[in-house]
Amino acid sequence: MTTPVRIIGVTGGIASGKSTVAAMFAEHGIPWVDADHVARDVVAPGEPALAEIVARYGPSLVDDRGHLQRRVLRDIVFADDEERRWLESITHPRVRQRLCDALDTMRHGDAPYGLLVSPLLFETDQASLVDRCLVIDVPEKVQVARVRARDTVSESQAHAILAAQMPRQARLARADDVIENDGDLASLKAQVARLDARYRQPLDAPDQEDSP
Repeated sequence: MTTPVRIIGVTGGIASGKSTVAAMFAEHGIPWVDADHVARDVVAPGEPALAEIVARYGPSLVDDRGHLQRRVLRDIVFADDEERRWLESITHPRVRQRLCDALDTMRHGDAPYGLLVSPLLFETDQASLVDRCLVIDVPEKVQVARVRARDTVSESQAHAILAAQMPRQARLARADDVIENDGDLASLKAQVARLDARYRQPLDAPDQEDSP
C-alpha cells in the first residue's frame, strides 16, 4: 500500500514571500496549492458565493465583466467585523472543501511531499489539514516597506493591515520550521534547499539538525 504524501503548510504575514518560497520548492519538483488562488476561484463569475455577495452589497461590487471588485469588498469588511465574519462564513467553507480535494489528490501523487500555501493557515484551522507548518518570517519594518511598494498604500495603512493579522510571535510559536526572508535570493534558495532535503526524509526519520 502506498504511503500518503505528507503536506507542509506554508504561511506568513503579508508580503513575507510565501509565493516566492513556494515557487522555489516547485523548482525541486514539489507541487503546491495556494489558498489565496482558491479563495479567488470561489468568488469568480458564476460562483454561488459571488451571487450571495452581490445580493448583500449590490451590483456595484462587480465590474463590467462581472468580476468581483476585491478592493471595494476589502474596504467594507476591513472596517466592520460583523461584515467580515459574514463574508468568511460563506467563503471559508467553500475554500476549505476545494483545498481538501486538492490536498487529497496531492497526497496520492508521486511527489515526496506537497505544499499548502495559506496566509490564514492558523486563523482558519487549515493547519489541521497539514502534517507540518513552515512559517516565512520577515521583520515588520520589511513588511511595511514591501506592502507600501506593492500596494501603493500609506505607512499607516500598511501598519493597519499588519495589525489585523495574527501577531508575528504568535505565528512563530506555532511553527515547526522557519524561513527567514530578510536577506537576498541566494540565502532564501539555500534555506529552501535545506528544508527540501529534510522533507524528503521518511516521516519517522530524525531531523538531521537534531541528530547528535
